[in-house]
Amino acid sequence: MQDKELSHQESLALINTMINKAKDSFHSTGVGAMMWGVVVAICALVKLAEIHFRFRLPFDINLLSVVALVPQIILSIRERKKKRAVSYDDAFIGPVWMGFGICLFLLIFIINMMFDGYGPVYREYIQLAGHKPVFQFQEFILPLFLMLYGLPTFITGVGSKFKPMLLGGIICWVSCIIAVFTEVRIDFMLTAFSALTAWFIPGLLMEKEYRRYKKNEGSTDV
Repeated sequence: MQDKELSHQESLALINTMINKAKDSFHSTGVGAMMWGVVVAICALVKLAEIHFRFRLPFDINLLSVVALVPQIILSIRERKKKRAVSYDDAFIGPVWMGFGICLFLLIFIINMMFDGYGPVYREYIQLAGHKPVFQFQEFILPLFLMLYGLPTFITGVGSKFKPMLLGGIICWVSCIIAVFTEVRIDFMLTAFSALTAWFIPGLLMEKEYRRYKKNEGSTDV
């Protein structure tokens, strides 16, 4: 049986429909990015406050970023349901951020395990030597996080051609290099700055663009 050949008008209508569906997939609410930016910035600033004011919470505040995965997954599912079509970018970038979340959890888990073994040795050294060791392992932890933060951000910026997030990924990597040579207080400030510039600000821009898109879409439907 020979397939029915589409007319010129039908072909244009089909192409127009596909374009409109694809356009929906490029408009994200930006809520997830804003949430990640706020969570990571809060974690960094709380850690900075612990060092500066010499107190310690009964739990690792960085675990908040792992807990934030739950609302992030819910938001991602809701946004995907609202979209009329899933683009290649969505199918590719989604697993990238899922892998990022898994790597983030594993990095926090590994570092906590290392500190469980390193802590007693560190305290014993101070008691015997009377001073802190020259090598401070904790000063090299935040560069690892900043390196990890930059990867999915840069990939998302390149894949979606969204320059603010692409720039945000580069800022994370530049901060990573700087943090290798600075004390831990500066490292936490760099982390908070990177989180806000890489995720929160791009998220605000995405949310603004999303609202503008939905407003224009509503006006065209009238």
